[in-house]
Amino acid sequence: MSSLNLDDFTDLIERPDGGVRRDAEAYRERQIVPPGSLGRLDELGEWLAAAQGAVPVRPIEHPRAVLFAGDHGIAGLGVSARPAGSADQLVRAVLEGASPASILARRLGVPVRVVDMALDCDPAGLPDEVVRHRVRRGSGCIDVEDALTPEEAEAAFRAGVAVADEEADSGTDLVVLGDISVGGTTAAAVLVAALCGTDASVVTGRGGLAIDDLTWMRKCAAVRDALRRARPVLGDQLQLLAVVGGADLAAMTGFLLQSAVRKMPVILDGVVAAACALVGQRVAFRAPDWWLAGQNSGEPAQAKALDRMAIEPLLDHGVTVGEGAGALLALPLVQAAAALAAELPEKPSAEAEAEETEDEPEPAPAPAPEKEVEAGTAAGPRAEPEPGTAAGARAEAEPSGREA
Repeated sequence: MSSLNLDDFTDLIERPDGGVRRDAEAYRERQIVPPGSLGRLDELGEWLAAAQGAVPVRPIEHPRAVLFAGDHGIAGLGVSARPAGSADQLVRAVLEGASPASILARRLGVPVRVVDMALDCDPAGLPDEVVRHRVRRGSGCIDVEDALTPEEAEAAFRAGVAVADEEADSGTDLVVLGDISVGGTTAAAVLVAALCGTDASVVTGRGGLAIDDLTWMRKCAAVRDALRRARPVLGDQLQLLAVVGGADLAAMTGFLLQSAVRKMPVILDGVVAAACALVGQRVAFRAPDWWLAGQNSGEPAQAKALDRMAIEPLLDHGVTVGEGAGALLALPLVQAAAALAAELPEKPSAEAEAEETEDEPEPAPAPAPEKEVEAGTAAGPRAEPEPGTAAGARAEAEPSGREA
């Protein structure tokens, strides 16, 4: 009987601080660039502030790319353009700095961590820090057998949790999450189809290294057969990962959930990361608030999963190479959002006061005082009374009002 209770994550995961996000919005309104004029960067800056619990937002200074690796038995059916059991070659290319992801990471100054969960190779040929979490060598062929035993699924999930804790404890402030696998997109498509209630043809894509039509049909049939085995265990996410997932996917799911517990933001790469995130959402509905989608890879299962979680990709470059490359491309965008949110100057106080009073109605002008008509001006000259008349007598008798 497993001692792992996934329901605990529902209680442990909180949403990013809504009060801090409102403070970030108010802070943004005081800056010299009008709110909204930076487009998606404004939203990203406010999201980061809420995730960090800080206004102004702190810069992203310690990002890390974490790549979970594994071989999938379903690749033996010819569903991938790569030979089955060859993921270790991709891992070596990353470690040697010769892969697209490692080149991008080097250019961006981002350390890369590779975690072997189920590579089909001798562990002695890889560094100890890469293989120390390995659960098994390869995985079962999910159209006819389980990918993992229940014990292996739990061990892989716990390994992902442990890796998340290690990263959070080491000061990592944002993770780029990807996978290195052969056959992984097939397992991801099965998970997405099962959780979204769709048919195999709706979620089956062309994979990281594009496949031809005949290979796509084989892949679609494999997804269909594995989907029949997945549907009866939909109520138990750990069992679902054991039946049609794999050790790398189980570890990624654990990593994502524990990252949300530790309030460590994550940028998802492609379809495999999206599928694991969808499983994580089923475990804890608040968890997706801590994740971003780096890019739209063009895989239909990724689009389906992100739509279900209401996550919009930051970029749309169609990068399918995997290994976190697409998410690494989005990292400078997130860093730029943090820098702008923190470093844009605020409006001068006089300008701020002027804008505050700009919309206030002007007071009505005071009525002009009535002008007295002066004698001898507008009314014309006053006639002098003639002497010897009654008027002249009165004028002589009345004082003139002037001192002599």
